[in-house]
Amino acid sequence: MSVTNLASAVHFTHSRLSLPGIGLVLCLGIAASAQAATRLDFSNEYNANSIHAQGDAYFIEQVRELTDGEVDITLHTGGALGFKSGDHFYAVADNAVQIADTLSGTMSGIDPIFLLSSLPFLVDGVDEARQLYEIARPYYDEVFEDNDQVLLYASPWPASGIWSREAVTSSESLQNLKIRTFDRNGTETLRNAGAAPVSLSWADVVPQLATGGINAVLTSAEAGANASFWEHQQHFSGIQYAIPLNMVHMNRNAFESLSSDQQEALREAARRTDEHNWQAVRERTVSNYGTLEENGVSIHDPVSADFQQALSEAASPVISGWQDDMGERGQEILETFHNGQTP
Repeated sequence: MSVTNLASAVHFTHSRLSLPGIGLVLCLGIAASAQAATRLDFSNEYNANSIHAQGDAYFIEQVRELTDGEVDITLHTGGALGFKSGDHFYAVADNAVQIADTLSGTMSGIDPIFLLSSLPFLVDGVDEARQLYEIARPYYDEVFEDNDQVLLYASPWPASGIWSREAVTSSESLQNLKIRTFDRNGTETLRNAGAAPVSLSWADVVPQLATGGINAVLTSAEAGANASFWEHQQHFSGIQYAIPLNMVHMNRNAFESLSSDQQEALREAARRTDEHNWQAVRERTVSNYGTLEENGVSIHDPVSADFQQALSEAASPVISGWQDDMGERGQEILETFHNGQTP
């Protein structure tokens, strides 16, 4: 094409671009801009009504607000992406999913620090559980950073107890009981106490209850209520076993690919969500117990002092073993905690 013809073509094209055409171009430009939002996937093994999924939804809303929608996070609950908590650590490290909400104890094979929050009978209530988390937060951060991840926030469970078909209110009733546990701490403690524990991921619990593979479950009133455990279990014993944590962690490359303003927005959203989650767990036990009573579940809380003492004795070697595995880090954390210090 000659220069003259090219100029004519350009003139023709310009002359044919009417006002509606200009509007169309502008609309396409706006659409392209909207599509430029960074999209992230977020995996959660629990159902949408769980305290963890609700906390994650709160985080996503905070991110949307603080980034003006520039960071778009999709929460996939109920293990919809095919990942269980036990899969999350490496799935996030490999960027198969960008963010995950993971039961801490399932990562104990990575580092024993992740068994801290589920050490049995170590904390007395939510305030102490939060204090322990804040003391240990730098240690958690370091492990995630060493594995190309960023810890965003924690999501505490209400205190763990025992769901069962028959009342478990004494050492005798615990003997040879086929009970699900959620990590090594629970397995060792309940074995020491005379039970026959089985460690299971959450997704496998209800099928095992339905088929009689297990007769009891170590978990919170919260978790049992979300899964309608009263269809299989008629009793809940509030032994105040532990207030375990879920950890919400993100692939570091995905985090660092965000702008500095977006990164700070995610950190601020995480700080807000930490506050939200610790307040939510304070309120949850009362409402959970109400739900259990409405559905005919017998609640045994507190249990007898003798039973509580026997459980504490069964837990003692578990705590000692954790300290041995952790070495100086464990000693530093527990000394700070027992001395009532805060970071």
